[in-house]
Amino acid sequence: MSYPILSTLIFLPLAGALLIFLLKRTSETAIKWTALFLSIATFALSLPLFSGFDKTTAQMQFVERHEWIPAWGVSYALGIDGISVLFVLLSALLTILCVTVSWNSIKDRAKEFYAALLLIEGAMIGVFCSLDLFLFYIFWEAMLIPMFLLIGVWGGPNRVYAAIKFFLYTLVGSVLMLVGIIVLYLQTGNSFDILKMMTTTYPFNLQVILFWAFFAAFAVKVPMFPVHTWLPDAHTEAPTAGSVILAGILIKMGAYGFLRFSMPILPEATKAMSPVMMILSVIAIIYGAIICLGQTDLKRLIAYSSVSHMGFVTLGLFALNTQGLQGGILQMINHGIVTGGLFLCVGMIYDRTHTRKIADYGGVATALPVYAAFFMVFTLSSIGLPGTNGFVGEILILLGGFTASKAMGALAATGIIIGAGYMLWLYQRVFFMEVSPTVREHKDINFREIATLAPLIILVLWIGVYPNTFLSFMDASVQNLIQRISTAGQPAVAQHIIEVIK
Repeated sequence: MSYPILSTLIFLPLAGALLIFLLKRTSETAIKWTALFLSIATFALSLPLFSGFDKTTAQMQFVERHEWIPAWGVSYALGIDGISVLFVLLSALLTILCVTVSWNSIKDRAKEFYAALLLIEGAMIGVFCSLDLFLFYIFWEAMLIPMFLLIGVWGGPNRVYAAIKFFLYTLVGSVLMLVGIIVLYLQTGNSFDILKMMTTTYPFNLQVILFWAFFAAFAVKVPMFPVHTWLPDAHTEAPTAGSVILAGILIKMGAYGFLRFSMPILPEATKAMSPVMMILSVIAIIYGAIICLGQTDLKRLIAYSSVSHMGFVTLGLFALNTQGLQGGILQMINHGIVTGGLFLCVGMIYDRTHTRKIADYGGVATALPVYAAFFMVFTLSSIGLPGTNGFVGEILILLGGFTASKAMGALAATGIIIGAGYMLWLYQRVFFMEVSPTVREHKDINFREIATLAPLIILVLWIGVYPNTFLSFMDASVQNLIQRISTAGQPAVAQHIIEVIK
């Protein structure tokens, strides 16, 4: 490209946030249209990444590199590969939907709300594009404050408790990651260059220590069992846009961290720790699914389902084979689409009824048939029905899981059965049966709401019918990652553990 496209995608929403701050608080209409225009512009400018990406190479593309703090070895370095490009596009798309779904529901402090949304967008894209670990850490932490505000200011009755819990969990994890970053910096000759770190070999014992230091940050973000407890509270209390950002992008950053740092930089430790990671993943799959069966709150049920679905993601990643890795990455995208769609749907019905209790609903399919159809598509994708994106991701993960460990693959498959049970039971209680007084008088979703959900429905069917459009982006990068891991050495004890679990 003839212009710095990645910097544009990062700083356009940040400039938009600044512009919104300059508008008068009473100019609510101008604030909303400014946020919408800038989020659409950012997405439109991200499309050349989709059309101009070279799928045949694992090298970083659209690279920008400038010296920033030479004395510290810090560079302003950006670039994307087949692993990160799809997340940049998804971040830009979901931000538009967050603006449109908040159009009528955010009436208090709208100026700060939309500015916070654009700040998060810029930081999210910055995380996925950073090729310098110092820069990565800045964007990683920059997301924390506006997300904390989204939950703590515009959330539900227990928003302060949920926001503080979210902040403390992620901050503690980030501090341990910072220690790991400093150790890597010193070991790599005072350089924060991520590409240089990927080609440097570190002693095995040091790799194991660094693996768990990074695990503290990434596992909290995923969220993996047993550090997942902040997620249900954050999802339940956050406004709809906050839940969509959390489910769609923020919890993907932990898994992205494993892919970008733990696996290529610490390949020997990754191989040695993969059995532990697979066991934790299977626990998350089954535990999250069982907990869903007992939930009485719509958002809390979908939040716990995220714990289960993200367990599938980490299982696929740490299977350390082509099917597992491709399935894990694709399922991260799928989860952002489907769970983002479900949270949008919950937000739309909540705006009408002001209740999220499942027991308050019934007969929604009769009162709001168009809304019910959209919810049904997302439900079918969530349970992995063939023809939807959920099926493609889960089948690849199970293939990879069975190849790595038949026991882990078989246990993970039970999560799919339980998942189908709680989602269909939810749909039956909310959408069928006798029409509840809670929904009887309400109108079906309007054009703005249909336009908000439609892009996600298109992606559900597109990936479900022709996944190669998206798998082809990541193929070269996944093969390069597998080669990096497979050529790494492995201590005899770790090899013995892997053979036992197989």
